[in-house]
Amino acid sequence: MSSNGGVGSGVGSDADVAALAELVADAERVTDAARAAQIHEVRVLAAAGRLAEQQTARADERVTAREMALRSIAAELAGVFVTTDRTLQRRIDEAQDLVENYPATMEAWEAGRITRGHVRVIQDTGWVVPAEVRGEFERAAIDRCDGETPNRVRDALEHLAERLHPRPFTERHEQAAAGRCVRVQPGPDGLSDLIATLPTVIAEGVVDRVTRQAREIIDARPQADAAGNDDGAAETVEGARPDAAAAAAAAAAGGSSFSRDTRTIDQIRADVFADLLLAGAPSLDATADDDGNGALGAIRAKVQVVVSALTLTGQDDGPADLVGRSPIDAATARELAGDNTAWDRLLTHPVTGTVLECDAYQPTPAMRRLLRARDRHCRFPGCRQPALRCEIDHTHAASDGGPTQVGNLAHLCNLAHLCKRHHDVKHHTRWRVRQLAGGLLVWTSPTGRVYREDAPPALVAFAPAADGALPGPPPPPPF
Repeated sequence: MSSNGGVGSGVGSDADVAALAELVADAERVTDAARAAQIHEVRVLAAAGRLAEQQTARADERVTAREMALRSIAAELAGVFVTTDRTLQRRIDEAQDLVENYPATMEAWEAGRITRGHVRVIQDTGWVVPAEVRGEFERAAIDRCDGETPNRVRDALEHLAERLHPRPFTERHEQAAAGRCVRVQPGPDGLSDLIATLPTVIAEGVVDRVTRQAREIIDARPQADAAGNDDGAAETVEGARPDAAAAAAAAAAGGSSFSRDTRTIDQIRADVFADLLLAGAPSLDATADDDGNGALGAIRAKVQVVVSALTLTGQDDGPADLVGRSPIDAATARELAGDNTAWDRLLTHPVTGTVLECDAYQPTPAMRRLLRARDRHCRFPGCRQPALRCEIDHTHAASDGGPTQVGNLAHLCNLAHLCKRHHDVKHHTRWRVRQLAGGLLVWTSPTGRVYREDAPPALVAFAPAADGALPGPPPPPPF
């Protein structure tokens, strides 16, 4: 948790800020011009697809004839775009689908309400939506995109589309899960890829556990080795990984086999993963001492799941939300709820869906529970680093009198999750932030641009009404 340096001394002079403001203005002009060019390109490619259809409208073998006409047109345009005709043909199909099936999305893009990234997300997630309700999906999706980056809205749009799919998500998940498997794909130089196709929540749990164990190993290194290398991403490899013989030799010499450990975090993850599968526990534990095994093997996976009360009680078939990743089926969410006594119950605002209160079935630190539930991810504009991987920051620095919650929840308006990268940006640059009621953060950039960062609403049930109109939110509160 941050305890000092809230405002920061700033980086650069006023002249630097003025120069940056000019760059921002130029960037806005470039963005407008790029948007216009992108839209024009999409319409040109869509017209190419329609031309292929017109050329073969009276052909006896229409499918084959259209394919040949489309190949010819794609080959012609490929020379202009300096790419392959296969790539151009795929882009023509995508453009024609966008123009003909997502007219509201095109209109919002042309008006500057959304970006090319938003358009891709809407098209990527909307393909499962039946044609008869696609218009409602578009309108709701465009509203969700307002003021958010494309990566932030993908989860919400996936849930929106899943609710409108003609087959329940749980039914499709059960069918897909029947294909789970493990396979080896041989690679060069004596390496192979071990590929496991698993339910998403299990796969995320596996990665979380080996990542936390890897960080324990890195944290156990001598400080001189770890200095300036927090995550091991830039480390170089010198020699093979320490093995049991090396550990024994180092112990006999009064040293540690981990003192010269130069593995990157990816390498450690791979080694721990192999140890867990082959031996059931890490073969080397940097936290162990003469009294016995260390804490490495006791680390368990953590995942954050949001599921509505209706889904949890079986009145709704989900899906639930694996925070920061993807939807998961209702059955898995219910199973997790049954196996875990530490679920948090959330009371949300009936209109905005913002988390207002939180309690738990098992006592845990109330402040961290509520903040994790409210924020869900880093609260810097555009960042989706899960809250579990973030630090809790004082919006108004504690060293300058900013309060920390003590004994009640009154001062949560001064706390928010920030990932390490954006925590540093807040404290060491001219970026500024204020926190208002309801977890609303108002960020101001060095050039004075203002970004509103609302606390993310919980994903709620969504299904078409009997008359085809979009329903309102389900009765609160969700879990």
